[in-house]
Amino acid sequence: MSERIAIYPGTFDPITNGHVDVIERAAQLFDKVIVVISINSKKTTLFSEEERYEMAVQSLNHLKNVEIELHKGLTVDFARKKKAKAIIRGIRAISDFEYEFQIALMNRKLEPEVTTIFLMPHEKYTYLNSSIIRELAKYGQNVDEFVSEFVSKKLKEKF
Repeated sequence: MSERIAIYPGTFDPITNGHVDVIERAAQLFDKVIVVISINSKKTTLFSEEERYEMAVQSLNHLKNVEIELHKGLTVDFARKKKAKAIIRGIRAISDFEYEFQIALMNRKLEPEVTTIFLMPHEKYTYLNSSIIRELAKYGQNVDEFVSEFVSKKLKEKF
């Protein structure tokens, strides 16, 4: 039987406990989960791709079946290259769903063998996103309950 591989793409600027929660859930469902840190030259990020990679590695090192990779290009191409059966997407609210649904349909059109799976994070993370975390950290607020200790340290260094 072939290995069941899923990918979880995102910018992860920075990776939050909500992301980690979704990845932990995906890691229970699949033999391997590849966290794909997207490199998008049109998107301005606080952290470089190397820093985002390092934060993901530190935040996910407790999960033995999770790998982290950088990727520039279409997610569906990465999924095809890695022989992934699924693309994992976290859905926090209905507002996320419409956008994610459109992308999922396009990905299915481009690669019918790859299924998009929507996972909800624990309800304590439903309001959480990287933009909010960056904003809180920028103004000196404590973000320790929303990100790993390593990410919190990196945010303090940035601001």
